[in-house]
Amino acid sequence: MRTILLLCLAAAAINLPFGYYRAGVPKLSLRWFLAVHLPVPLIIVMRISSGQGWSLVPLMFACDVLGQIMGGMLRTDSGKKQAEKITVEEDER
Repeated sequence: MRTILLLCLAAAAINLPFGYYRAGVPKLSLRWFLAVHLPVPLIIVMRISSGQGWSLVPLMFACDVLGQIMGGMLRTDSGKKQAEKITVEEDER
């Protein structure tokens, strides 16, 4: 159980920077496609090297997607904060 939890956390953590990057590129472009698919082989290697079977694939996929979504949310939230900061500075002038 502990191994599964660690694998899921690692899958989500690996995808955070890729999701962050993905949120800033045009949708369905080559860079978007690479940001979505590059971490997959690493996650597959982690699962196989830990001795886990095929039954873990759906859970790992869900954690993979969750990491992408959370990374994208980090980018959009920081973008909103930057926009608010610029707006406040312009209003103060």
